[in-house]
Amino acid sequence: MFIIIYNKNIIVSKALEGGCRLGLINHVRELRARDRLSQSELAQMIGASRQTIAMIERGDYAPSVVLALKIAVIFKEPVERVFALDDA
Repeated sequence: MFIIIYNKNIIVSKALEGGCRLGLINHVRELRARDRLSQSELAQMIGASRQTIAMIERGDYAPSVVLALKIAVIFKEPVERVFALDDA
């Protein structure tokens, strides 16, 4: 479901029948293995904790835009290659 705010009025519209439910998928684990980085090394490079990287890889945490962009830069990949929306 999308919420559109216009002139302080809230209009709710359905994107799809039954609402729009999209999940975040990521390829952090695969890219990290490709580049032979540990979770701790990646975390240090982007200014996060190892636990944050572990949660991102498990899909338990959706990173901020800034964190997602930092991860993409480290892997030299477009952010869309690292993170994507998937029907859940």
